[in-house]
This record gives sequence, C-alpha cells and structure tokens, in this order.
Amino acid sequence: MPHGRLITLEGGEGAGKSTLARNLKERIEALGLIVTLTREPGGSPKAEAIREVILSGQVKQHGPFVEALMFSAARIDHIDRLIAPALARGEWVLCDRFIDSTRVYQGALGRIEPGLLAELEAVTIDGLMPDLTLILDLDPTIGLARAARRRAPGEGTDRFESETLAFHRRLRKAYLAIAEAEPARCVVLDAAQPPALLAQAAWAVIRERLPVPQTA
Repeated sequence: MPHGRLITLEGGEGAGKSTLARNLKERIEALGLIVTLTREPGGSPKAEAIREVILSGQVKQHGPFVEALMFSAARIDHIDRLIAPALARGEWVLCDRFIDSTRVYQGALGRIEPGLLAELEAVTIDGLMPDLTLILDLDPTIGLARAARRRAPGEGTDRFESETLAFHRRLRKAYLAIAEAEPARCVVLDAAQPPALLAQAAWAVIRERLPVPQTA
C-alpha cells in the first residue's frame, strides 16, 4: 500500500482553513482516496483535552515556552494516535495547523530561541514533515472580523483571538517568512478571495505538487 500524504493548512485567525479543508477533502475523496481531516491542537482525545486548556488562556501566564511544551505534548499524541497510522494505511491527512503554528505563535512572536524550538520540534515530530503546506494569507483586520462573526452569541474570544492587532500583523509576517524560507514545501494563497476560488487555487497547487490521478 502506498504511503499517504500529509497536507497542512496554516494562517491567521479567520483565514478560512477549516472551510478549505472540508472542500479539499471532498475533492480528494472524489479520486477514490481515503482522507482523514484533523486539526491542531487536537485530533486525539488527549490532544483535544490539551486544546481546551490552551485556548482557555490558562497556560498563557506561564510563558511561551510552557505553551510550546503543551502544544508539543498534544502533537506527539496526535501523531502517534491518528496521523502516523493514517499515513501508514495510505490515507491522505489534511491538518488544520501543524508545526508552523508553533514556529510562529510561540517562536517568532513568543521569542523562543530558534535553536531550542527546533530541538523541541525535532523530538516532537520525529522526522514527520508535511508533504505540502498551504499558507492562507489574509489582512488580519479581515480575519479577526470573520472570526468575530462566526462566534456564537455570548461566546468570548479564545487565547489567540484576544491578542492585539499588532500581534496578528506580526503573525502574518512570520508566516510569509516561513513560506519564503521553504518554497519547496510551502505555498501562499490569497485567502481574501471567495471560498470557491480559494479552493480552486489550492486544488491546482495540490495537483501540481503531489501525485494525484490526472483524470480528476
């Protein structure tokens, strides 16, 4: 059985990662392939429990390195319980956020020393790198407005949505810097366009970068 493929979706708040992931799942499944749709932090019971703690803001007071450790613990369980077994079965995995979110949120913005963060990442993923990373680029003022509209009445902002606009602008620059540094893995997409056009652009990238049946 052929080894599966890991595609990660990255970007700021409200960029449309979840919507795009669902669209791409349908397109890939139409080719007769099996697709696992997941997210970070989360994707496994233990990782989902850690997600609740992180997004509640309980860890923020302990600093970015402790936050990075929490994300890494969730990622290890996520990989062991879901991602690695799915790939071994030949499935395609679409993951909403992965290593680049840690690199950006806790690394570039949390100012964790790059060498230390790289060592933590190496232990966490144990060589499992995405085959392709789609970075959804969007003006943070638009993204935060989208995030606000999707919240249920009375629901507050999470740990990261509550950060300042300046924070989210630095976040955007950090993602673009990763894309520039790793063009073989990362592709930047304009997330300001309508979801259908964004999905078409993403699908074109997947068809170009990864081996999929050419009849689709």
